[in-house]
Amino acid sequence: MAAVTYLEAIRQGIWEEMERDPTVFVLGEDVGRYGGAFKVTEGMIERFGEDRVVDTPISESAIVGAAIGAALMGMRPIAEMQFADFISCAFDQITNFAAKCRYRWNAGVPLVIRGPSGGGVHGGPYHSQNPEMYYVHTPGLKVVAPSTVYDAKGLIKAAIRDEDPVVYFEHKFLYRRLKETLPEGDWTVPIGKADVKRAGSDISVITYGAMVHLALEAAAALANEGIDLEVVDLRTLVPLDKERILDSVKKTSKAILLHEDVRTGGMAGELAALIVEEAFEYLDGPIMRITAPDTPVPYSPPLEEFFLPKTSDIIRVARRLAAY
Repeated sequence: MAAVTYLEAIRQGIWEEMERDPTVFVLGEDVGRYGGAFKVTEGMIERFGEDRVVDTPISESAIVGAAIGAALMGMRPIAEMQFADFISCAFDQITNFAAKCRYRWNAGVPLVIRGPSGGGVHGGPYHSQNPEMYYVHTPGLKVVAPSTVYDAKGLIKAAIRDEDPVVYFEHKFLYRRLKETLPEGDWTVPIGKADVKRAGSDISVITYGAMVHLALEAAAALANEGIDLEVVDLRTLVPLDKERILDSVKKTSKAILLHEDVRTGGMAGELAALIVEEAFEYLDGPIMRITAPDTPVPYSPPLEEFFLPKTSDIIRVARRLAAY
């Protein structure tokens, strides 16, 4: 089989689920005739028709509200946010309705809300954000952020099959930059399971999304200096694979927590608390965070480059931590 991109893997996953299950359908802005802003839904309207590939008005609240209603009536909607930044327009529908239906009256809402997140493409402050923590903080939601082609396909299929709402963040920087040959047949990646992308003995780098690739680059460079990084890819932020995280830290005794999101209230703080509470006696050095600063994402390319975590940041912090 030919190698496919991260974007094509997501498209294949959705397509296969629509072929497998007639209750699966997609809706969003320009998902039909145009094929989606990034072409994730290209060709779907020709194959599945307008009843299952639904172009909507520019109203994220209406998109998610309609999708929740459809999910409650037995359908499995996939709602596309043209950019993940605009998911905030549907915040009330997601956090105050979809997330709470199971708790309030045991009603499943088998809904996937997916959208391109992250920077590195000079999209500016309204097209480059990583809004995952708003939804990590909301009980009742699952939050997924794949870093590889394989995980992107396996997790979108698992998300569509889930009986409760899943927010699926796909990193736009990875869309056409990653390629991988995928196995044939029907397979999924389980939600809630982290993956060790590189085994190591000296320092655990715990991360997700596009930052996984920076961590792997740093690990390759530091191997020449005798510093052995273990790279743990969370893949799913909720539910969090605490066992895999703690096992890694107990093995290496040192941790770097890396994410592209801004620092305050970010995933790194939550991970740090978990490690201190449950693996403190294993630590041989301070827990280190590498994140974006607490500012909007700059539009200027040099400023955006300064804003985003870099491989050199990981190398610098790892050297410091290795010296403990």
